[in-house]
Amino acid sequence: MAKKTVEYGNESISSLKGADRVRKRPAVIFGSDGIEGCQHSIFEILSNSIDEAREGFGREIVLTRFEDGSIEVEDHGRGIPVDYNKNEDRYNWELVFCELYAGGKYNNASAESYEYSLGLNGLGLCSTQYASEYMDVDIRRDGLRYTLHFEHGENVGGLHKEPYAKKDTGSKIKWKPDLQVFTDIDVPVAYFLDMIKRQAIVNAGVKFVFRNQAGRSFEETVFNYQDGITDHVKELAGEDALTPVQSWQAEKKVRDRADKPEYKCKINVALTFSNKISVAEYYHNSSWLEHGGAPEKAVRNAFVYQIDSYLKQTGKYNKNESKITFADVEDCLVIVISSFSSVTSYENQTKKAITNKGIQEAMVEMLRHQLEIYFIENPLDADKIAGQVLINKRSREDAEKTRLNLKKKLTSNMDITSRVAKFVDCRSKDVNLRELFIVEGDSALGACKQARDPDFQAIIPIRGKILNCLKADYDKIFKNDIITDLIKVLGCGVQVKSKANKELASFDLNQLRWSKVILCTDADVDGFQIRTLLLTMIYRLTPALIEAGKVFIAESPLYEITSKTDTYFAYTEAEKQKFLDQLEAEGGRFTIQRSKGLGENEPDMMNLTTMNPQTRRLIKVMPTDMEKTVEMFDLLLGDNLSGRKDYIAENGHLYLDVADVS
Repeated sequence: MAKKTVEYGNESISSLKGADRVRKRPAVIFGSDGIEGCQHSIFEILSNSIDEAREGFGREIVLTRFEDGSIEVEDHGRGIPVDYNKNEDRYNWELVFCELYAGGKYNNASAESYEYSLGLNGLGLCSTQYASEYMDVDIRRDGLRYTLHFEHGENVGGLHKEPYAKKDTGSKIKWKPDLQVFTDIDVPVAYFLDMIKRQAIVNAGVKFVFRNQAGRSFEETVFNYQDGITDHVKELAGEDALTPVQSWQAEKKVRDRADKPEYKCKINVALTFSNKISVAEYYHNSSWLEHGGAPEKAVRNAFVYQIDSYLKQTGKYNKNESKITFADVEDCLVIVISSFSSVTSYENQTKKAITNKGIQEAMVEMLRHQLEIYFIENPLDADKIAGQVLINKRSREDAEKTRLNLKKKLTSNMDITSRVAKFVDCRSKDVNLRELFIVEGDSALGACKQARDPDFQAIIPIRGKILNCLKADYDKIFKNDIITDLIKVLGCGVQVKSKANKELASFDLNQLRWSKVILCTDADVDGFQIRTLLLTMIYRLTPALIEAGKVFIAESPLYEITSKTDTYFAYTEAEKQKFLDQLEAEGGRFTIQRSKGLGENEPDMMNLTTMNPQTRRLIKVMPTDMEKTVEMFDLLLGDNLSGRKDYIAENGHLYLDVADVS
């Protein structure tokens, strides 16, 4: 078949124009065409109001979320200039709302420019307008009221203006993100609350009001931090911080490279130390730097350098002890940095990290200097901080040694040197055939060993009752020899959900050495409890085995009924009665006895009833069964004392016949 030829020439190149520059490629501007991009478009509008408030124009900003997904931001700033611009020979509303890279934040020499601004790129208003189903603009300034209306990125009706007698000024913008642009516009309330709170934290004294429509009414939440980041650090640390909150400020002129021009940089820092929590938040020009960048690098450099210097000077290191790392400092540090600059280099338009070399160097210098002075003037605080950092360091190193030892122990190969005590392997290397019987005690080991098929059936005995893995923490679990032996024999590792022990998670179902893992315990109270403890261990450490249908229970007969010619095994009371009725009808003589423990049974009987795939009965453990088992186990053996008492009161009479009471 001939390949179709597509001509690729000069006419093949095209460019997006007008609103299509955003509507067809929203991820380029907003970082995503999904909910994150939609959220960022909202922040772009809010950031303009924040810039006004920070310059001293208006101290309250109201953001409203409507039920239909539309948003409104109102401020009391100077109002966006939208009238005719002689220099550009165009109306400002065309530049601001319909032209990318246009705005009032490019010329720092201008009297009306913003010294420090969130929106330096001139993209926010225009790109959000382009990405909207509609946008309504209401501006009050210069004794006039200006209104504009846009639909799908296009202006409808031009600029309307009328006299405005009141003295207030400001801008009110209402818009609805367009589902033709974003795949999702249902921005959750949690995003607004988090984003607005962060802005209140770094804009001291500015009142933020969030209104969320619920039916015909609006639920209001107000954020106002009079002392900004200092109030926030106090809020984070609570009453039991190790040290009082410190607040430091500096303003410097910096440059990112020797041949680049100087620019202003303002740094605000609030910090404390705590042995309860650790938090690090970085903001630049009010934008939360989720990925940090320059401020995070500066904090790492300054704090490690200064605390390490103090530890050396005061002789607090042990002989030949290794140097602290930032992880040791970070674990007890609560710090918020809010910086501003007239020149900012963001990693991208979403502003989640800054890369300014000049800002980073200024922060390192400022933090080192302030820490040095703080330690000199507050020796008691310095001693507390150094002591806590050393505790963190030594705990980390001890935990790492423990982790490595445990990981080695849990993942060691089943060779001669690491063989598990009393484990009896089978001959076959074919995982699809191999079966592992986990049996109760040494006596059961002997009987099962004789009754098994050594070609494909292996056995490991449980020495006593194992740990309750439902309640124990991972450190205690992995110090239990019975459990670690079982994990070794299984061969697939463990599924650890705890962040503190996540390095122990090495689970790989493909490394499981068995087609079936069979729990084989006596049919009595002790046997049932051991079975439940084993199931709980598997549920906690390797739940994927249950989900994959690899775990089984070997059903042991309750009764052995012997007639002159035959022997019957009854696994339930109903089966026992069925056999008895049958034998009585035949008029034959028979004997009946309760089945013995596994260790007391004859090998032939064990093979027939428990181990032979042709005649045994296995119960596959299903995820839903396991969840019910764990719930009941938690009720009967866990911490729910009142629940256990109620359960016994309601159901105890059902078990009187088997209760060991006189």
